[in-house]
Order: sequence, then C-alpha cells, then structure tokens
Amino acid sequence: MNRRDSMKSMLLGSLAGGLVLNGCAPKEDEAAIANVPESPGYGRTPEEKERDQMLRDQEFFQAHELETIAVLCDLILPATSEAGSATDAGVPEFIEFIVKDMPTNKTPIRGGLMWLNSRANNKFGKPFKDISEAQQKQMLDEIAYPDKAAPDVAPGVKFFTMMRNLTLTGYYTTKMGIDDLGYVGNRPNIWDGVPEDVLAAHGMAYEEEWLAKCVDQETREVIAEWDDEGNLIT
Repeated sequence: MNRRDSMKSMLLGSLAGGLVLNGCAPKEDEAAIANVPESPGYGRTPEEKERDQMLRDQEFFQAHELETIAVLCDLILPATSEAGSATDAGVPEFIEFIVKDMPTNKTPIRGGLMWLNSRANNKFGKPFKDISEAQQKQMLDEIAYPDKAAPDVAPGVKFFTMMRNLTLTGYYTTKMGIDDLGYVGNRPNIWDGVPEDVLAAHGMAYEEEWLAKCVDQETREVIAEWDDEGNLIT
C-alpha cells in the first residue's frame, strides 16, 4: 500500500468520529455574503458568514511560511494520475483559514514550522522548502512515525501529526478529495427480490402478481393498495 492509499485508510477510519470542517469561497461584498446560504452545503447564518469573511480578509502566515506549508502538504498528499495534490485542492489556504478560525492552532503550527526550518538548516544548511525532496522526505521519516521517533524530535512529531490531520481534513472535504475516495453518497439500490435458490431452499416462491408489483423497477414508486378483504388491488 502506498502512502496516499494509507492516508485514505486513515481518513475513512476517522469518518465514523465525525471529522468535519466547513469552508467556502470568499465573497466580495455584503450582498454576496448574504446570498451564501443558497449555495448547496454551506449552511451558515448571516453572522457566521460575516465572521468567515472577516477571517479571510486577515493574513496570518508570512509568504515563506505558506510556501513551506504547501511543500509539506504535497509531501503528505502528492498528486497522482487520478487526483490532484493537496495544494491543487487548496489545502494551504484551508490551513490558513483554520488557524484564524481556531487561534489555538496558531502557536503550535508557527512553532512547528520554525522547528522544521531550524532542523533543516542544521542538517542541510537551508530552510525546509529549499532542500531537495529526498532530504525533505528523510526529515519527515524521522517524525512521521511516533512509535519509532527519537526523543529529540518529539516537537517535530507533534507538529507533523497536526499537519497530517489538517491536510487530510482539508483535502478530503473538497470535491477533489471526495472524488478521489470514490464516495458517491446515498443512492437508492435496486432489489430484485430474494434469489430463487434461497426461496426454493425454504419451499417458497413469489406470486406472479407480487413479482409484477414489487420487482418491476418501472413500478417501484407505485404504492400498493388492498381491498377490504386484503386482496391486492394495485
């Protein structure tokens, strides 16, 4: 199993816990903000939409920090022949929004970026985003597996775990991510009745009038009716 498939498995396992974060595209004026509830799936009150826009108008990360986040996100979820990368799905922008929406994330993430750059400088003489991909992966191998990590990289382990969780949440709550999972939502199934061999094993069979009523997919939405004696009418 490759890294991306492993990430999918981790995410699908976490969905039962209700891992959901909301977001939407920015609007330019109050009139546009007021119309956002009509957008499918948004579901925000006017006050919430106003706050969302206020947060989007603010900037927290510096340019070099966003560049580092983008590099890290794409190492966690790179592009494949079937799906785009984390940055293709706008994950760095999602993380920028989340730290403003949930300020307790500001210090851990900024501090983690500082730790990552400091270690990259010590090991390779350059910030993390400027070293080679092989060197970046070498560093991530040190902090991506908590059970195997050395004590001296504990801050990096904590930071990488947070970034991995945010990357997965950001990516797999976009259309691109949902398509990558192959999730199609709830769809009505087509039931052709109990298999004939099962019915035969129990000495049972469908009556022809019931087959026409209950198994004919063209009449699947017709509501059955009975007369006063319990006989099927339609």
